[in-house]
Amino acid sequence: MRTVTVKLDDKLKKGMAAVAINWSEYIRRAIAERVEREERREAAAKLLDSLQRGFHRVPKGFVNEAIRKAREER
Repeated sequence: MRTVTVKLDDKLKKGMAAVAINWSEYIRRAIAERVEREERREAAAKLLDSLQRGFHRVPKGFVNEAIRKAREER
């Protein structure tokens, strides 16, 4: 693991001392959640961009074929 240093003012440091939690674990989880959220946002933006550019089109005749098949299965 790597070490990350954060500077805090005295008031915040005293407030942290008054709360009985493992701050290192809390910060690790918060950072991991944020990184995951940003990765998902970036993936969604790429998907939206590719959809807007038309890279993911429904093949010609697919809708008609799907409707026909659904009707036959009734």
